[in-house]
Amino acid sequence: MKHFHFLALSILGLALLAQACTVSSVRSGDLVITPAENGFQTTFEKAGTPLFEDASQLATIRIGGRDLAFRNTASSKKRISDSFGRGTCYVFKGESVEGPAVKRELSVRVYDDFPATALIKATFRNASGETLLADGWTLCPMEVKAAEAGPYFWSFQGQSTTYREDWLKPIGEEFSQRNFMGMNNPDYGGGIPAVCLWRRDAGVMTGHLEPTPEIVSLPVVKEARKDYADISLVKEFDEPMALAPDADIDTYTGFIHVYEGDCFLPLRNYAGLLDKVGVKMPESVPEAYETAWCAWGYERQFTIDEIVGTLPKVKELGFKWATLDDGYQIAEGDWDLTRERFPNGDADMKYLVDEFHKYGLKAELWWAPLAADPGTEFLNKYPNSIILGKDGKPQLIDWWFSWTLSPVDADVLREQSALVHKFIADYGFDGLKLDGQHMNAVAPDYSPAHHPEDPEKSSRELPHFYELIHETARAVKPHAVLQYCPCGDCFSVYNLPYIDKAVSSDPTSSYQIRTKGYVLRALAPKLAYYGDHIELSDGGDDFPTQLGIGAVIGTKFTWPKDNPHASQSYLLTPRKEALLRNALAIYEEKGLALGEYVPGLYDIGFDYPETHVISRNGSLYYAFYATGEPVQGVELRGLEKGCSYRVTDYYNHRDLGTVTAGDKTVLDATVDGSLLLEVIKE
Repeated sequence: MKHFHFLALSILGLALLAQACTVSSVRSGDLVITPAENGFQTTFEKAGTPLFEDASQLATIRIGGRDLAFRNTASSKKRISDSFGRGTCYVFKGESVEGPAVKRELSVRVYDDFPATALIKATFRNASGETLLADGWTLCPMEVKAAEAGPYFWSFQGQSTTYREDWLKPIGEEFSQRNFMGMNNPDYGGGIPAVCLWRRDAGVMTGHLEPTPEIVSLPVVKEARKDYADISLVKEFDEPMALAPDADIDTYTGFIHVYEGDCFLPLRNYAGLLDKVGVKMPESVPEAYETAWCAWGYERQFTIDEIVGTLPKVKELGFKWATLDDGYQIAEGDWDLTRERFPNGDADMKYLVDEFHKYGLKAELWWAPLAADPGTEFLNKYPNSIILGKDGKPQLIDWWFSWTLSPVDADVLREQSALVHKFIADYGFDGLKLDGQHMNAVAPDYSPAHHPEDPEKSSRELPHFYELIHETARAVKPHAVLQYCPCGDCFSVYNLPYIDKAVSSDPTSSYQIRTKGYVLRALAPKLAYYGDHIELSDGGDDFPTQLGIGAVIGTKFTWPKDNPHASQSYLLTPRKEALLRNALAIYEEKGLALGEYVPGLYDIGFDYPETHVISRNGSLYYAFYATGEPVQGVELRGLEKGCSYRVTDYYNHRDLGTVTAGDKTVLDATVDGSLLLEVIKE
């Protein structure tokens, strides 16, 4: 009898759905979203096998610790034209199946200029007649079917933690990563609020499209013995939100994008969507692509004489920038010069900058904005300038044992802007190296001196702090360069518009240098990417990694001797100098930092060896990396069938002969570590 009752209700529900829902499906390219009794079925028609498991709710709200399920009751559609272009908006109205009475209005928008992409947003209304406590909401929950053999997926995941994980990673039998965009550790947080999950034949991307950073999670979970992974966009309220009768809660705008290949083109599509909400990727000035030497090899106890004594070698090798790093200041927050290294104060700093310029070098200064040590004069003068947690304690920057300044505090904004003017106008620096993992994001601020009614305001408005710094620097010197190094973080995509040079940011491996560059070149193709000090690469001398991906070359060598107080030696030996001269000559001759990444030829995860391709001045430059077993024979994809090409190993200066492109063009060459090829059409 119970079975009959359930069957009758199911038939009735389907009948009501057929009568009320005039929309049979939503289509954007090969993405199809079909309303069903228990939610929406998402389909990628190009996938070799189904990409998604069961139907999804697309949007749900959590009340009293329980995610509500909804049934569709009505639908409509209309043509629209807005900041994303021309498209169609589908609206699905629904009501909760069980639990308190809540109504849901779900909009699904698709646009002519963004195929295979759907924008998702929901409004929830309390129809229960009593106040409800909402814990949060979820958008775009999907069960993504795994490949038949491991790795089941490759993924891009954009969180930031003390572990300084790879941004691109395989997913095997069991996996879980929260991808929380708030503070994961005292001074690590923020990132790129999007997730890519792909098999060899198909993939899906989801994230949010708000114009400001938001504190959300994008969890990716693959449980053992399940043939799918769960992904979603989740907002958890800091405290339960009281939802009065007939009151509404709006979600952010999320999106679903399906694709073939790896994450490069989906990230490019995502950047295009962000552009439409006002988050516009930058275009670097030419000076940002110039090679750089940094005095950090001498570490914090450097002397002016050591730095000046190195400049003739820096100039001789052909570097264009010289950086004064950490150690010149009294303390983080008190940026006056320490008398220990600058006994004559500002006069000594101006002398050092003049020496940089005398050797034809542009001068860059290290700076850790938004950090202030306890007990500094700055904090004594402006005690209300710091971010406070719920417990009334300052937000800690664990790395320096400093406190985090509020990016919206009026005193902070005025004083930091004045500092930029001092660094560039008074001292004469040509650029700034903004450094520290704390820069990427800030915690909610409960200080009564700021915005306790809206603790997340500081997090959302952090990018405007960097906008102020950038505008101040450019007002003094129109071609000033701001390097942004959020040590080990996944760059906040919202801070990128206000920098001139991204950096691999203290990479833990050459793989990170390459894959961080891959992601950043997808998001911001006209932003200079600095490979960081070569000493941070595998073996301390992996120039093929930096050259092959078009990264700006940099180093922190010491010469003619080390600082006796430094933690390790970075002395420029004859062998290192020979490698450096070779790499610098190739960098200047080939100009691959200004080249265009060619996507879609190789899968950054599933193909081995790992391969990158750059187009420059009509030639193709292939970079192969075999970090495991050497590979004999490499396939040159993307060549014009029937045409002949001259192939050169441009790192080792070897002529490898010619190839004629066919259906599959294989060059008889070995990849043992790396192989860099220039391929020119004859």
